[in-house]
Amino acid sequence: MLFRWDWLRAVLTAPVVPTLGPVHPHALTVDLFEATLLVAADRRFLPYDKDRRWGNEKQEVVLPGDVVHHPDHTLIPTLLTRGRRAVKVFAYGHRSDVLYQAAELAAKLAALHGAASARVVRPLGPETTHTHGVRIQLKDFTARYCPPSAGPVRRLEDWPLHIRGTFTAFAQTMAADGFSFLDRQMKTKGCGPVLVAVVEDRVVGAIGPMEICPDPTGANQLMPQYFAVHPEARGHGLGRHLWRAAMHWGQTYGAVYQLLQTEVRGASDHLCRSEGLATLGFLHDRRV
Repeated sequence: MLFRWDWLRAVLTAPVVPTLGPVHPHALTVDLFEATLLVAADRRFLPYDKDRRWGNEKQEVVLPGDVVHHPDHTLIPTLLTRGRRAVKVFAYGHRSDVLYQAAELAAKLAALHGAASARVVRPLGPETTHTHGVRIQLKDFTARYCPPSAGPVRRLEDWPLHIRGTFTAFAQTMAADGFSFLDRQMKTKGCGPVLVAVVEDRVVGAIGPMEICPDPTGANQLMPQYFAVHPEARGHGLGRHLWRAAMHWGQTYGAVYQLLQTEVRGASDHLCRSEGLATLGFLHDRRV
């Protein structure tokens, strides 16, 4: 199945591609959508997929045979194949019944594939008001200089051994933010550097891994990072120090931009907005 770009472009309120997530507006083309269909059968990673850092096989794939593509709306279902399985339907369109149709399709496919959950994901434009969910933000490294952080932030490997040894305890405390997973990846597979904040000889905050990869157009993108500050260390500006250190690293090593997803009105959302990032749109995700 091939998408018609004139149909799809008319309903793309935010630059979001199923299984790939947010992309830079300059990279948003019909080819990206069609590429996700072409690799679905064998679960290959596309070269610019952010998830290829973590495994050998794509875990979330588009279900090409169940795509609904019409002039005024498009529904693209995906299946998460690991664990208890999950179905998502990405709903693009302005029709009042598009969410109902997406929910109906998600429920049907969840039953068909034995999925434990079914969800509808709706991208919305940056003009959306009184929103909730996830904000898609853009950091443009070409806009202005990103100075280094003045706080107690360095690469983990640059701290003394006894301080580096506290990272695992921090990671376990911040497991809900993905740091236990990251700690395992660092020990077994290796990855880009992780920047950490240290207070009283222990790691109390981290952002990473710091990695840059080409996007579909060849532009260097700073990849998404895990980012957290220990609850006991919050309220002292360490999150901003970590953020600025990461942005300085990205600019220094040639990144053109970074895309971030932040929970609307959350701490990271407030931080990014205060740092001048541009809002590209929103993602509303609801269970069926």
